[in-house]
Amino acid sequence: MAAPGHCSVSAAFWKHLRRLGLQDFPCGLGSWVRGRGGTAMGCVGQEEAMLLGEESPEARMELLSDRHSPWALPPDCSPQDQHLREMAVLAPELIHGSNIFQVLRSLRIVGKGVEEVDEGLLQLEQLEELILSANHISKISSVNLPRMLKVLELCCNAVADLRDLCAQPPPELQHLGLGHNRLCDPLQDKYLTANFWPNLVSLDLSFNNFTDLLGLVSQLSSLQKLRVLVLQGNPLALIPTYRGFLVDSLPKLCILDDIRIGPDERHQFHGLARQPELIRSEARVVVSVGEIKGVPDPSALQQLEVGSQAPVITYSYCVTYEFAEGEEIKDSSSTEVTKIHQCPVVAALDVDRSAQDMREMKGQREPAAMEEPKAHSAKVFVTPTKPWADTINCSYRREHTAKDLVGLKSYLMSGTIISVMEEKVLSWPVGADPEENTVMKEKARQRLQKDGAKVPVPRDKQKKKEKARELRSDPPIRRTLGTGRVTLEALLATEDLVATVCDFGVLITEQPLQPPSLEGTVSSDRKEGKEKSRKPKAERESQAEQKTAVPAKGKIKNKDSAELEEGRRLQLVPLTVQFQMQLLRWPQAASTQSQESVAMAVGRTQ
Repeated sequence: MAAPGHCSVSAAFWKHLRRLGLQDFPCGLGSWVRGRGGTAMGCVGQEEAMLLGEESPEARMELLSDRHSPWALPPDCSPQDQHLREMAVLAPELIHGSNIFQVLRSLRIVGKGVEEVDEGLLQLEQLEELILSANHISKISSVNLPRMLKVLELCCNAVADLRDLCAQPPPELQHLGLGHNRLCDPLQDKYLTANFWPNLVSLDLSFNNFTDLLGLVSQLSSLQKLRVLVLQGNPLALIPTYRGFLVDSLPKLCILDDIRIGPDERHQFHGLARQPELIRSEARVVVSVGEIKGVPDPSALQQLEVGSQAPVITYSYCVTYEFAEGEEIKDSSSTEVTKIHQCPVVAALDVDRSAQDMREMKGQREPAAMEEPKAHSAKVFVTPTKPWADTINCSYRREHTAKDLVGLKSYLMSGTIISVMEEKVLSWPVGADPEENTVMKEKARQRLQKDGAKVPVPRDKQKKKEKARELRSDPPIRRTLGTGRVTLEALLATEDLVATVCDFGVLITEQPLQPPSLEGTVSSDRKEGKEKSRKPKAERESQAEQKTAVPAKGKIKNKDSAELEEGRRLQLVPLTVQFQMQLLRWPQAASTQSQESVAMAVGRTQ
């Protein structure tokens, strides 16, 4: 193989071979190999060979398989690495020197920071599977790929252009994995035809930026051997008629987005491919907000002043959420996956940080290998305010239409911010008497009561019975009780609904409870002090311990203790809100037409 370069496949290949120690004990062709002692003694001498000794293949295999052995593989190595080391014990001549180039059929270099696929790979003439996931590859030339290659996996890289890959592609390639890269149309879908990949059976284009469903399907229809297709995570997969249109347009397809296509589904979507007018580049999403729980009762914290000048305080509550900018339409209160290629593999090398399956690696991609975050604008939507209750039912439902599919994808990957808001309004009487007149009227009424005279009813109160007093309200005072982020990335995959209960934790009350009156406290303290002085010390200590204990349920003896216990109960209830977001699919939302008209249109084409 060519001299290893910086951050190349060759460099990672040789580094991993050195780590495996295929030529060191207990592998390789050293003096420890029984039957090869003459060769070893000719090199190191009779006495040294006797000291080293010889080991049978069974004994050396046991040293490899025992996890407590000093020669056991590190935990992050894969079964392919174990298989290669076993081959170095049982048939070491097959991997000695350049022979290893003729042995390897599978090479996995995952998460090693590889940036370049160099020409050193051409020496692996028998290589059939090449997995380079979770690296930093932005450009790959097909000139450097072995011609016998049948599986090429480039998931979680930074590939944005397929031109160099399609210059001289391996003619026998059956699987091409390009998920979690930076591909977009209209320049890249022209390379996804039978002119470049005549034997392609499986294609993974998930989590890229393809938006033109009609254009992509027109290119993929030339792949006559295509049976497995993965497009989830692309903006075009958010279109309501996405799956139905693909199922009807590619009749030989067996699996779409890891879900097998059955006869019933084909019959349901039959004729949809001949209705291109139903394919609109927009997505429809329904947001629902349910119950809010855990909001403390504001009346337990409110301390109103006595008098006509005291404000009337009202509390109300609502939920806010962010959604990608778009046009709002309506407002109202185990899958079986077949293997593509199976052949006898003589040896496989897995340069992987762990023994995970490739599907798990998609969910654990490195930040450098992820798609660049796209900026997206969002609006904040507010549910109607509701008065306080133990369970506040928002009963909110809003349907959105997003025309910017790329922006909607970025929004779903980022998630939405959910907040519970409190709105406090102070209302004051209009035309109230000055404070001095109020005090004088009150004193006069008290004198009349002492004399036993009948207290006249003020004219103001007579008017109040006839007509309610007018109030003027101050601007509302808003306060955020809890906020958090809801993950929505599942909507980019095969899920249509994200339903969750946002838990913001226990809400600490804003104001303390009203303490007991000073008079009662002083008098009770004096009585307790006199009684303590008359009682023995042991009895006083036991009574003090009983007073500090929390009163049990049903044993609250006074109003202040009851309020304290109620406050503790309120503070222990977590603040939660029910939230769900649903991505509408066909036939629930095929277009702005009614479902009946769409069904009739499809039926006429059958």
